[in-house]
Parts: sequence; structure tokens; C-alpha cells
Amino acid sequence: MGGVVSAVIFDFYGTLARWADPAVSDYGSVLADFGYTLDPAALGEYFRRYDGVAHGAQSVNEEAYEAWVRERLRGLIAGCGVTDDDAEAVVDAMRLADRGEMAAYPEAAATLEAVRAAGLGVGVCSNWGWELDAFLEQVGLLELVDAGVTSARVGSRKPHPDIYAHSTAALGVTPDEVLFVGDSWEPDVRGPRRCGMAAAHVWRAEERAGTVAPALEAGDHRVEDLRGVLAIVAALGAGDDPARVAR
Repeated sequence: MGGVVSAVIFDFYGTLARWADPAVSDYGSVLADFGYTLDPAALGEYFRRYDGVAHGAQSVNEEAYEAWVRERLRGLIAGCGVTDDDAEAVVDAMRLADRGEMAAYPEAAATLEAVRAAGLGVGVCSNWGWELDAFLEQVGLLELVDAGVTSARVGSRKPHPDIYAHSTAALGVTPDEVLFVGDSWEPDVRGPRRCGMAAAHVWRAEERAGTVAPALEAGDHRVEDLRGVLAIVAALGAGDDPARVAR
């Protein structure tokens, strides 16, 4: 970090908010309803194939983006053995699940309020669809966010550097003034770090049963929930008075 923190950029899903009913909005549950099983290897390949890509041609408008999402999902379910006869119905059900009800994490609003009260910008940067503002409003966080950037609208998915550049530009800050906060290792920690930001990895133990957190590298941070963000900002320095966000 070459300068003090002027803004905090948060991932959305898994960081600020989650599905209100995970069973309803889970692809595994959708596939099970049709008599299929979500193959972990196919799901892993799905994310490896698409995370970090630029997709400007698929983001020229909402219709083009939706067509690309459906194409990606057809590839995922083909790897899970879904037949051609069932494919469109399964994709329809997945897209309905993607629009399910969400809820903010209990500490999310208070954290954003404290960051803003400290005079810092608040951004959201997410591999998400066209409708981020609607979801932020649904979970009660829209008025606490200064700028939201999604992969759907800017044509690149984390950890592609372009989406981070859009996020910092939207807030009027440079990467060395930003703390990026998120729950996914490559998109929310390694990607931002490669672009010159500080990063905090959100690791909620109750959601990570049976898994081990990746080893932190020099300069990385990890928090159990969003309340830990304030201490990191204070330690890194915030504006002219690092103590102003200390709790």
C-alpha cells in the first residue's frame, strides 16, 4: 500500500449478502429436482473456464448477456449428464434460482455505515448479473454503496484486471488507496493484490466446514466476518486520521 485507504470495495455474494434460502437457490438442488446430480468436477471446470475472462461482446446489452449466461449453464449441466430433452427446463429453473430472495449478513449494514462515517468511499465489485442494484436494495444496502460494478455490465469477470479498474475509476481512487474485501480467494484476494490493492479474505467458519483456508501471503489479511474490516482499515491508515475508524 503506497497510500492511505480512501475506499473499501466489497464483493457482493458471500461477502455482503447470501441467499435467504440456500436450498432453493442452489444449483445442486435444482438438478436434484430433475433427477440429476451436480458433479463437483464439472462445477470446478465451469468456474475455471469463465472466471477471469473478458466478455465485451457478450455484455453489449442485457439480452446478449442473458444468452451467454444460458450458454454457460448448458455447458455446466451437460457435464452433469443432463439430456438435451431436459436441458432448457433445467436452465430455466437455474435462472429462476439465480433471482431468488437474498439477505444481508447481520453485520453488513453496520460495517458499511462505519466505513462511510469514516469518510471513505464504499464500492461493490461482483461477478454478477445486470441487476445488482435491485439485489442491493432488496437486502437494504443500496443507499450505503457509492458505486457498484458487475461483470455483466463491464464485460470482464474477476480476477480480470479490467473489472477492478472500472471499480476504482467509479470511486475516483487509485488501487493503492483501496482495501478489497471478499470471500473468494482468486477473485477477491489474489486478483486485487496483483492490481496493487490491499485485500481482506472473509472466512466464515460456519460456511466452510471441512475446508482449510488458503495460506495468507505477505500483506494479506483475513477476517471472520465484516466487523474485522474496520480494524484492518485503521491499521493500514485512513485519510488523515487512521484512528477515526478504530473500534
